[in-house]
Amino acid sequence: MFSQPPPASARERILTAAVDLFGRHGVRSTSLKVIAAAAGVSPALVIHHYGTKDGLREACDEHVVRTIREAKTGAMADGPGMDLVTLVAGMDDARPMLRYLARVLVEGSPHLDALLDDLVDDALEYTAEAERSGVVRPTADPRGRMVVLTLWSLGTLVLHEQLHRLLGADLLDDGGDLLPYLRPAAEILTSGVLTPEALTTPPKDPS
Repeated sequence: MFSQPPPASARERILTAAVDLFGRHGVRSTSLKVIAAAAGVSPALVIHHYGTKDGLREACDEHVVRTIREAKTGAMADGPGMDLVTLVAGMDDARPMLRYLARVLVEGSPHLDALLDDLVDDALEYTAEAERSGVVRPTADPRGRMVVLTLWSLGTLVLHEQLHRLLGADLLDDGGDLLPYLRPAAEILTSGVLTPEALTTPPKDPS
């Protein structure tokens, strides 16, 4: 028989419920009492583990960054055989975190700068692993590349409703179709947009 995973601790259940509810309803509109009920614990236990709502939100930031880091590092280490369909199938587990990021970016947070710094710093690490495994081309400006790509990805989350309207891609709803976004994104990342000639041809004189 297959072994069952150990049951989540109360602390883990609180964190999971907070990421989900903060992402769905926003931090201001979500009380610790509601989070406690969703986690099956008392409000006093939430306060015991995280102190305040701001402390819980900071823990959510750390949890989201850590989970993204682990998932990306594992995927990048798989090398050129990395299966896009497998990545798409695994995205449903990440939807609460994507909703959380989208909400934090729109509502703002005193920890937003630190959250973005962590995402960029982690991206530099797992992209270096991807270079070693042959997935990603080396670049003369690793940090500049990852700042642009990270902000591109986060901007897509903020504009997820327009993405759904224009392409039919659903990034945030459970079971939503990601392929209408992933196909063109993958083409841009692998094939690029401009031809080599476009990069070497001097611009025409407007006069």
